[in-house]
Amino acid sequence: MINTQTALETQVPFYRPELTGNEIEEVIAALKSGWLTSGPRVRRFEREFADAVGASRALAVNSCTAALHLAVNALELEPGMGVLVPTMTFAATAAVVRYQGAVPILVDCDPVTFNMSLDDAARKLSRFRDDKSPGGAPKAPQAVGMIPVHVGGLMMDMEEVNRFASDHGLWVVEDAAHAFPAAWRRGPGDPWRRCGEGTAAITCFSFYANKTITTGEGGMAVTNNASLAERMKLMSLHGLSRDAWDRYSRGGSWDYRIIAPGFKYNMTDIAAAIGIHQLARAEEMRRERERIAADYWGAFSGVEEIELPVVANDRVHSWHLFPIRLQLARLTIDRNKFIEELAQSGVGSSVHWRPLHLHPYYQESFGWQPEDCPVATETWSRLVSLPLFPGMREEEIEHVIHTVKLLCARYAR
Repeated sequence: MINTQTALETQVPFYRPELTGNEIEEVIAALKSGWLTSGPRVRRFEREFADAVGASRALAVNSCTAALHLAVNALELEPGMGVLVPTMTFAATAAVVRYQGAVPILVDCDPVTFNMSLDDAARKLSRFRDDKSPGGAPKAPQAVGMIPVHVGGLMMDMEEVNRFASDHGLWVVEDAAHAFPAAWRRGPGDPWRRCGEGTAAITCFSFYANKTITTGEGGMAVTNNASLAERMKLMSLHGLSRDAWDRYSRGGSWDYRIIAPGFKYNMTDIAAAIGIHQLARAEEMRRERERIAADYWGAFSGVEEIELPVVANDRVHSWHLFPIRLQLARLTIDRNKFIEELAQSGVGSSVHWRPLHLHPYYQESFGWQPEDCPVATETWSRLVSLPLFPGMREEEIEHVIHTVKLLCARYAR
C-alpha cells in the first residue's frame, strides 16, 4: 500500500463538475421568473443544442435514458422484436429495449475501441436468424434496429454503421451519452461530421452530473425527421396535445387532449438554465479534457503494464473517459486490487463497464454466457477509468500520473 506524503495531501475525485457564475446566475433568474418547469429556457436550450450538433430538431428531456426510450418508442419497437445492443455499455441502452417488451441482442466489442463490433453484429444476426438464441431460448427475435454507443466519446464510423444497418434492414439510434461534442470523418480531406448531424435516425445525449456538459440530470434527443420529432415530443409529456408552456403562457389555452399514453420525461427550466451556459463552453471544456488526455498519454506511453485508449486523426474525441487496460500478465495484482490501491492513494477511479452479458438479469432471462462476447469478457476485467475533467488542477494530474506509475512499478512481475 502506498503511503507517501503526496498521497496524504492530494485527493483526486473521479469527477468534479465545472460550473461558473453564469450557470448559477441563470438558475437564480429561472427561480425568480416564477417558471420552474419546461418553459422558455428549455426551448432556448433545445434550439441552441440543435444548432450545435447540426440537427433540425431537438427535444430536451430529464435523462438520456428517457431520450432513448422515446426514440425506440417513436420507431415503433414492439414486443418480441430484436435490437442489436453493445454488451459494453451502461444498463440504459438495453433497458429501453426491454421497456418496449423487445429483446436486446448483445454484441461484442471491438478490442481496440470498445465500440460495437460490426463483425460480431453480423454473426449475431446470422445466429439469431438460424433460431439459435443463447441458452436455448424458444424463439429468436426478428432484428429491427441497432443502438451503437460511442464509448468514452470516440465515435464509430457512422457511415459504416448506417451502411450495415441498411444492408440488414435496421433503423439506427445513437446512444451518444459520451459523445458531445464529438465528430468523425472518413479521411484527411473529408469534411467533419458532428455527432447528431444526421448520423442516425435519432441521436440521444446525456447531461448527467459527470458528463461532458451537465444539467444535473438531463438528456436530449435530436433528429432531422419531423414525424419522429413530433412523436417523441408528444410522448415526453403524458401524450398531451399541448404542454404547460403552450397552455399557460400569454395567449395560450388551458385545454388539451390526450393523444397517447405517454411518459413524464420533460426537462425543467432550472436544469436548462445550467445547460444553456454549459453548452456555450462545451468546446472549451472538451479541449481541456483533450489536453489532460494528452498529458496522460505522454506520461504513460512507456509504461508496459498498461494499454492506453486509442487516439485517431479522423475523430474529434469528446474525452468523456480515459480508460486504461491493465496488462495483468505483467502485474502481480488484479484490477480490483489496483483500484483499491488507487483509492488508498487518494485517486478516484471507475470501471466502464461490467458488460451486460455478465449481469444476472441477462444471463437468467436470456441465457447469455461469458463466451457469447469473448472480447468484452476478457477486456472488462482489465479496465480502469482514470479521473478526467475540466478544472483538474496540475497537481491533481501529476498525482494521478505518479500514483499509476508507482503502482505499476511496485506490482510489476
